Amino acid sequence: MYVEIIIIAVILIFIILYRRNKGDKFFKFVTSNAASVYNKYAPYSFKIVREKTKELGQEFTVKQYAMQALLFGVGAFIVSYLYFYSIIISIIYAIIAIALIPYLAYLRCKKVYSEFIFEQIQVYATNVIMEFNTTQSFVKSLEGVRDSGVLENPVLADVEEMIRIAYNSADIDEAINYMNNKYDYYIIRNMHQLFYQITKEGSKDSGEALEGMMQDIDMLVENVYRDRMDRQNFHKQFITFGIALYFLIALVQYMLGNESYISLIGLWYIQIMLHLIIIINTYFLLSGEKYYNEDVGAE
Repeated sequence: MYVEIIIIAVILIFIILYRRNKGDKFFKFVTSNAASVYNKYAPYSFKIVREKTKELGQEFTVKQYAMQALLFGVGAFIVSYLYFYSIIISIIYAIIAIALIPYLAYLRCKKVYSEFIFEQIQVYATNVIMEFNTTQSFVKSLEGVRDSGVLENPVLADVEEMIRIAYNSADIDEAINYMNNKYDYYIIRNMHQLFYQITKEGSKDSGEALEGMMQDIDMLVENVYRDRMDRQNFHKQFITFGIALYFLIALVQYMLGNESYISLIGLWYIQIMLHLIIIINTYFLLSGEKYYNEDVGAE
């Protein structure tokens, strides 16, 4: 009897230690290679985020959500039944798993929206620099980008607001501060600072400085997309191993025998340990999914 308890305790400790160490590596990987885009622009409601996801054609259809609910429900039922051999407990876990789908949809939509915002910021910075090379006027450059049709809302609306502020104040300071506060990217701040120096102080080497800024933007974009591919591959491994950990209980049953295991789970403290195994593993899977979807990488 004590041997069986020790085996289950070892599995619980193994999952906790693995998730603590491996999870930390995952979090460090994300945070060190990509800062959070989501935390770097003004917060928009989930309704706006989801609408933009639909516009981009990346929102799930009703059929896809139904398939996801079926997959989550059946998967949770099978896993929990393997642990407790109880239909009632399995149904409860299946309901809880299905209830998590809106939260996962929320995370996924934020990821899509964050990536969209970063791409728009990259387009904004690149096109303003190109327009400035022609017009030698920051406000005229903004107007050229606005009228070019390359931007979409909300960035387009913010550029229009910059133009309005610049004309009302007859200065670019407030317009630049507005955009810097709205989109706190270092590439935006550096570009605006360069324009400020050229406009206010004058610069004999503005062409060379702007060309250097374009190269910085190209390098940033290249690094971001490479980072996204790396994180996608790591994310697949993270989820695969996390799901595999649920089925370690099958190894215990193989070692003990089905009858011995069923007798063992009749003990209340064994059931608590089994619930903890499922809850802890699920918590870290959700935590990893949250970090993966929110820290989509920009700078």
